[in-house]
Amino acid sequence: MNLLLMSGGRHPYEESTPVLKGFLESAGHTVTVREDAEALTDGTLNKSDVLIFNTLREGDMALDAAQQNALKGYISSGNGFVCIHISGCVPDSWNEYGEITGGGWVMGQSFHPPYSNFSVDVVNGSHPCASSISAFNTDDELYMNIDYRDGNDVFITADFKGGVYGKNRAGAEDMEMEGGTFPLAWTRSYGAGKVFVTLLGHDGKSHQNEDFQKLVLNGVDWATS
Repeated sequence: MNLLLMSGGRHPYEESTPVLKGFLESAGHTVTVREDAEALTDGTLNKSDVLIFNTLREGDMALDAAQQNALKGYISSGNGFVCIHISGCVPDSWNEYGEITGGGWVMGQSFHPPYSNFSVDVVNGSHPCASSISAFNTDDELYMNIDYRDGNDVFITADFKGGVYGKNRAGAEDMEMEGGTFPLAWTRSYGAGKVFVTLLGHDGKSHQNEDFQKLVLNGVDWATS
């Protein structure tokens, strides 16, 4: 498959994107990495079988109207979209993006405990994107209080006991975080297109996790099936 991998923004993409590109290519895919959003409108997107976002598109890097329309048209016409970690961030300027992704991080609203090792559960083993994956541990961020829309088919979650933690990073202001079960991967439809989302994948270490790699590769396969 020809994959367009969008990278860049306020996250350690200099670590994660090379790992992501590497395991996608090892699986036989051809990967074009771009940080400029013109890739969505200059013809590159339309030559791609799947669009992958490993990028934070908010603030100065937010998509303009033409780029938003190109993204919507590409997916709704029947193509696949794979959205990793904070790539699903729903910007104030484009709430409709949440209808594509099924929701995601919201600046000023969402939070997580400090980066840590935690257990990930497969709650629907029959989902095609869960193929060859069972419960596993990973080093990552566990997103909470995200924007979550109806229509998501969740198949991976994590349980959290709750407690007082530094908000988003160790040493930050402490806050009470409620326990519960939190979605970490789902699929949905947008028009005729298929959308795969995982909230995992913060940095290079999390992308090196073999089960995370299986998860993303399954997502690519499912989005083109």
